[in-house]
Amino acid sequence: MISYELVLGSAILIVIIMTGSFNITTIIENQEAIWFVVPLLPVFIVFFISALAETNRTPFDLPEAESELVAGFFTEHSGMIFVFFFLGEYCSIVLMSTLTAILFFGGYNMPELFINDTFVNLQSIVLGLKTCLFCFLFVWFRATLPRMRYDGLMVFCWTGMLPIAIALVVLVPSILVAFDIIPYQN
Repeated sequence: MISYELVLGSAILIVIIMTGSFNITTIIENQEAIWFVVPLLPVFIVFFISALAETNRTPFDLPEAESELVAGFFTEHSGMIFVFFFLGEYCSIVLMSTLTAILFFGGYNMPELFINDTFVNLQSIVLGLKTCLFCFLFVWFRATLPRMRYDGLMVFCWTGMLPIAIALVVLVPSILVAFDIIPYQN
């Protein structure tokens, strides 16, 4: 589990360095001109893969293997305990989808195609739609990708993803310093 969290934390750290703030509202407001997925596409890919791993979805669902007949560690649970296990997993999927929408896709910001003169709060609808899109991607990847073995997973995370994440943690601030575009907060 620690290999995913190091990569996930590195991707979040890069977004924080880009904005210069831990405030979610500031992160969203800094994406008004362009969403961070455009300049930080490799960081987004690393973040989304590690979010899949963190939520134990199918390429990385080694603890429970829910598609098997015997469902891993919750084999002997039924009824409400089984529901609570799945509710916790799907809540983590919604949380990671919301974080993805906030950190890389502008959160509640929407393109200025029309002016919001209605009494409906369109910002919450926009964030909900972006979150639903990423929840769909989680389900889609579950349906299309095969499961990895433990040794392949560890090799993928420790020798593949972690060096890429560390390189991006060094590269992005270096680019910000080289072009003198370091964000300053008042």
